[in-house]
Amino acid sequence: MKLIELIIDEEAELFGIDAISLVEHPAIESDFLALKGEKIVLAEADADKRMLIGAALIPDKPIYRAQDGEDFHVYFSKRTVRRAMELFFKYGNQNNTTLEHEHKLNGLNVVESWIVESKENDKSSLYNLDVPVGTWMVSVKVENDAIWKDWVRSDKVKGFSIEGYFIDKMESQKREKMMTELTEILEENRGSAPKG
Repeated sequence: MKLIELIIDEEAELFGIDAISLVEHPAIESDFLALKGEKIVLAEADADKRMLIGAALIPDKPIYRAQDGEDFHVYFSKRTVRRAMELFFKYGNQNNTTLEHEHKLNGLNVVESWIVESKENDKSSLYNLDVPVGTWMVSVKVENDAIWKDWVRSDKVKGFSIEGYFIDKMESQKREKMMTELTEILEENRGSAPKG
């Protein structure tokens, strides 16, 4: 099956990640952990934290897709994962969340974000989340009572899924090659144009 690397085209009108969605079946196949004070010992063990911690993007993980009658996998490099995280915050998208990529949500905010640098010494290991180095982790505070009660606590949503704009690396390289060739042709034509 074909494997396609997705990248960010920062020259495009739309690029990067717009929102994080709560979903039942995350494409990256990594569920989040719903933190409640009494389950995990934190600074305020008696308070209900209402936090979700999990992977937003995992590098080099094949993600199945089907489009136009073709089955294939896509993946993101460590570099793309890091840049996606940086742009997510650069453009102030930490309050943009949806439910199953369909319904915009209020009262959910990304309050913490990091890239896993070491499997053994990373915060994700405190929560028994086994993710590879280069993974973008997020903590989302859920202040929306209905979402917490009806979706998170009832296990209707199990993980995060990103919403964003990426391009196929091969298509990007073809486009760059075409632009370089076009520029060379234009330069040649300018040099050979009659002066007058």
